[in-house]
Amino acid sequence: MGMPPSQLPDSEAEDPRKEMREYCIGGALAVLLTALAFAFVHWHVFAPGMLLGAITVLAALQVVVHFRYFLHIDLRRSHRDELQLILFTFLILLLMAGGTIWILWNLHSRMS
Repeated sequence: MGMPPSQLPDSEAEDPRKEMREYCIGGALAVLLTALAFAFVHWHVFAPGMLLGAITVLAALQVVVHFRYFLHIDLRRSHRDELQLILFTFLILLLMAGGTIWILWNLHSRMS
């Protein structure tokens, strides 16, 4: 006895073919972005400073692709709470890592 589709959450009520198509699109985009990053490094497409920026942009796009196609988190009102929770978690991790690096760098400069 399953629940009627009207009572299922948005993520479970979708058409399975549509969901599979989104997974395939997400997988193709993820592979393409990864291949572009490797190609930029392998063929020295950009100068070293520009290369770091290009890879950072590709990494940010990769995160967006994973959020959209694999975690099914987009800007719809029903998914904003999940997106805010993930962004807050990222902020806390960034503060912890940045604070640790800052303290270790400060200790290193005092000891030398």
